Amino acid sequence: MLLRLWRTGVDPQRWPEYARFEREHSLPLFRQQAGCYGVVFVRTSDGAGAAACTLWQDWGAIERLAQSHTYQATVARLLDTGLLTGTQSVEVFEVATGALDALPGVHHLTEALRCTPS
Repeated sequence: MLLRLWRTGVDPQRWPEYARFEREHSLPLFRQQAGCYGVVFVRTSDGAGAAACTLWQDWGAIERLAQSHTYQATVARLLDTGLLTGTQSVEVFEVATGALDALPGVHHLTEALRCTPS
């Protein structure tokens, strides 16, 4: 399993618009991607940045994401909004170990975070 971390700066005056884009465009995009196990959208504590943390079955799934016309169109749409600041970066990590279900209340989040239906 792999964790893909996409980071960006966000115009601090436009957080509501950015959050709406996540809900209306990014979340449905990831839910459509084969091999995507989940997505979590996070914010930096200083309010200047955000990240999308996605879990993937393997490198092939991440490569299919990059080649997806839906992904490319969503990225272009996001860039055209002017919501982002600075540069964007992507890092991919191999998941070594962990237990998300050990977190209190995670069973309530599981369905909300799932990309692909079970």
